[in-house]
Amino acid sequence: MARSNTCCLVLLFLCGALLLEMNPGTALVSAVVCPQYCLDVDYMTCPSTGDMQLSPKCNCCLSPKGCTLHLADGTSVSCS
Repeated sequence: MARSNTCCLVLLFLCGALLLEMNPGTALVSAVVCPQYCLDVDYMTCPSTGDMQLSPKCNCCLSPKGCTLHLADGTSVSCS
């Protein structure tokens, strides 16, 4: 009887350890937080398309890495 209780406790402990390991709350999650503002962007250029003027994105968080946002006031923002 004591042996079956011990086996049940060990099994219960192992199941609990597995469930805790699969809990998404304990896992490390990598997330990107994008600011909720939109720059006055005329167009966007990216190295992969050369000098082609692409449709603008609101900010660097929403555009691909390495692209440049060309603003309406003549300045530009490089997205890295």
